[in-house]
Amino acid sequence: MSSSLIDKFKSGLWHDNPGLVQLLGLCPLLAVTASFVNGLGLGIATLAVLMASNALVSATRRWIQAEIRVPIYVLIIASLVTCVELLFKAWFPDLDRALGIFIPLIVTNCAIVARAEVFASRNAVGSSVIDGLVMGSGFALLLMAIGAFRELFGQGTLFSRMDMLFGGEPMRGIVVAENGWLLLVMPPGAFFSLALAIAAKNAIDRRRKDARTSLPRRARTLNR
Repeated sequence: MSSSLIDKFKSGLWHDNPGLVQLLGLCPLLAVTASFVNGLGLGIATLAVLMASNALVSATRRWIQAEIRVPIYVLIIASLVTCVELLFKAWFPDLDRALGIFIPLIVTNCAIVARAEVFASRNAVGSSVIDGLVMGSGFALLLMAIGAFRELFGQGTLFSRMDMLFGGEPMRGIVVAENGWLLLVMPPGAFFSLALAIAAKNAIDRRRKDARTSLPRRARTLNR
């Protein structure tokens, strides 16, 4: 894996994460992340749509007139979301029912439209697919992380109802405690969890920045 590709993954997963840094697509992020499996399901769906839409926008960018580019982007994204929704209904009906309206609402996800406008419409297909992969992976990992946090501390379980993805009998997952903090699985808990994630990222970035700036100072002190 080349250094440039590693840098792109670092950007999508951390430095320029659509949900954690750009604060895009917050409606589904806050609404469905009451459990890990919900975050995983919506994350996979969003990742697939983002990669495919970037590829199609990039492949057709020479024939899309500037005046109608946004409606065309929405049309492409809506067609892909319809395909993903049908796949979920056919293969993962329980998960489709759990996610509800938020699979169709991927059409309105600002992160997908933003990547189509900012990157895919100006770059080659290969680069656009990679951009969709790294940005979609960053958004999906954030969904899964918040879902796991809320499920663990809100319900006392982890990886419950994974049968919605793999079939079989209902799975209770890993039981950590019989009871949890009910607030975390309610709507206010979503805002609280996202705020904690943003605060943690900012604290880590600040500590890294302080560590980088302190090294030259120590070097100058030793030279003296």
